Amino acid sequence: MAELHTPRSLIVTFYGAYGRAFDGPVPVAALVRLLGAAGVDAPSVRSSVSRLKRRGFLLPAHTRDGSAGYELSAEARQLLDDGDRRIYGPAQPSGEWLLAVFSVPEQERHKRHLLRSRLARLGFGAVAPGVWVAPAHLYEETGHTLDRLHLTPYVELFRGAHLGFAATAEAVARWWDLASLAKQHEEFLDQHEPVLRGLQTGPGPTPEEAYRAYLLALDSWRRLPYADPGLPRDLLPADWPGDRAAAVFTELHTRLRDLGAGFVEP
Repeated sequence: MAELHTPRSLIVTFYGAYGRAFDGPVPVAALVRLLGAAGVDAPSVRSSVSRLKRRGFLLPAHTRDGSAGYELSAEARQLLDDGDRRIYGPAQPSGEWLLAVFSVPEQERHKRHLLRSRLARLGFGAVAPGVWVAPAHLYEETGHTLDRLHLTPYVELFRGAHLGFAATAEAVARWWDLASLAKQHEEFLDQHEPVLRGLQTGPGPTPEEAYRAYLLALDSWRRLPYADPGLPRDLLPADWPGDRAAAVFTELHTRLRDLGAGFVEP
């Protein structure tokens, strides 16, 4: 979790949590105020917004009163919409798997690296060179990602069951680094379970306190459903910490998100 809560990450998290509800572009002054509440100074907000603009995530626009602001690009909206299903919707494994088989010509090997990195970021596990696997419910998001990056000519997708020869739980332990995933869940719990206990036993937070706590919790959490893509529970260790991490985030979301929206509203 060492790279969490960078200014750029917090801006993306803000747009995912609250920015889409704005009536038009988010004014620059509002971004400075709202990220400032999470500990980001104004120069860092402005430089991070510039980088997100260069990446095509944010587009410059003017608000109704003519002030400078930023809105999400169409691709950024699709990214966040896809992310909603992961972050807020519990995974419902069907028992089927999505297999991605790719082949990239040597003269385009940079696309091979891009394919591998994007499949890994989507939560795929590596079965063999050019063969990656994920729970089948990731099909739609995988298609969006490959299409957005113009990588579909190099990939074939298949859906089906694992038929052998190792037990599926043993195979899953090879395809994903379960110890690393468990550690990420435990780090989330170390950071945010004390926050939840404080909410359960202490006085209610102000809207600003709720906003700040929620933004930081979401910024920590939103990576986990990608690293841990909703693997079937019966294929994971009995003491899997992901169950508790998901429960903690869900309760933080319920207690904090709407209250924090009161601070976001101008």
